[in-house]
Amino acid sequence: MEVQSFWNSLNLVSGEHAWITQVFIVIFLSLLAALIQKIVLTRLHARLVRTANQWDDAVLDALRQPLTVLIWLLGIAFAAYIVGEKTETPLFDVAVPLRDVGVIACIAWFLIRLIKRGQGIVIETRRARGKGVDLTTADAVSKLLRVSVIITAALVTLQTMGFSVSGVMAFGGVGGIVVGLAGKDLLANFFGGLMIFMDRPFAVGDWVRSPDRNIEGTVEDIGWRLTRIRTFDQRPLYVPNSTFSTIAVENPSRMRHRRIFETIGVRYDDADRLKPILHDVRNMLLEHEDIEQGQLTMVYFNEYAVSSLDFFIYCFTKTTVWKEYHRVKEDVLLKIMNIITEHGAQVAFPTTTVHVPAGISLPLEPQGRPSGPQRFQESGPETHISASAAGSASPASE
Repeated sequence: MEVQSFWNSLNLVSGEHAWITQVFIVIFLSLLAALIQKIVLTRLHARLVRTANQWDDAVLDALRQPLTVLIWLLGIAFAAYIVGEKTETPLFDVAVPLRDVGVIACIAWFLIRLIKRGQGIVIETRRARGKGVDLTTADAVSKLLRVSVIITAALVTLQTMGFSVSGVMAFGGVGGIVVGLAGKDLLANFFGGLMIFMDRPFAVGDWVRSPDRNIEGTVEDIGWRLTRIRTFDQRPLYVPNSTFSTIAVENPSRMRHRRIFETIGVRYDDADRLKPILHDVRNMLLEHEDIEQGQLTMVYFNEYAVSSLDFFIYCFTKTTVWKEYHRVKEDVLLKIMNIITEHGAQVAFPTTTVHVPAGISLPLEPQGRPSGPQRFQESGPETHISASAAGSASPASE
């Protein structure tokens, strides 16, 4: 009897405390609606996953979190409105404007999530069809769409809160000058990023380097303010976009072929064999399956070096892949060495000729070889010893 009398005294159904019951019912219904939508979306997702269309999955995934927040937002706003009507507290007067702003934010949130998932679907679809994917363009379009959604949501929010959008736009002209002066570096980076997206000097995944700055690596991300480059020692390098408008940038990733440019020397003793060696090396390059024949190929005697007769090879590989290029280059150099050996010649190494004055004899060596004018070879450079009345030491050639 005491419990019943206490319950009747509260008048939670139709008395002055009935608003408490109403608030409880609103919160309970919000909880129930959030639980139902979670169950429905989970089952619907399980069915849509089995379909070939990926866009329905993207819409559903983008809707999950914004819809849950929207349900709770509407429920709490309605409950706050009930409390405000009963208590007449000015604090609860902002419940309705905040609800409107929250609804706009949830819609914008949903659209941003949908755009991001749509970007991934477009990229995966083109890759599955074997078509090329321009990650830089896809990322730029996605960012522009998301920025458009955010700006539109901000303008609608201002209009909802009672501000004049035309007045805001007019003030933006004056404010833009102030912001431009205060944040010129930020704007320079923004327009630098826009320049990269429009001129496309490089894209995500390209290997870039600059002769003007210590910049070299693979582009990982192009943002509106910074470009992230992964150097070859795996360190991230963050470069402000405005930097690229003041420096020269090389993009080796867009080369059509890789160049082999090497100088090789043979001994002066093999001078009579040099011409047939050059002939065979030219034929080898012309017949090599990995050398691009449509590009300039040259093999010529180039220089009388200090201790060698130097010739150079100049050609281009078909591949541009770094690892494959070195395999081809190794094969070419080994074949050149074989050609030199087949002609009875040798690859030159540094040598020096020493002229010993007449009448001076060399002592016997530990191995018992005779002293005097002779030619001997140590480990490393080769030294020529010969008798001479000149009494001077000079290099074999200039």
